[in-house]
Amino acid sequence: MAKYRCTICGYIYDPALGDSTQEINPDTAFENLPDSWTCPVCGAQKSEFVKEG
Repeated sequence: MAKYRCTICGYIYDPALGDSTQEINPDTAFENLPDSWTCPVCGAQKSEFVKEG
């Protein structure tokens, strides 16, 4: 699964880790995150993320 980077603050969403701050389980693909999910560092919307690599 691909990692995604926040274009605002540089946070990397790693699907292998998920996001414990928003109860996102490990192995959750970026595409499967809820639309309401935001960057846990700066609060940016999903649309502000770009695929890494």
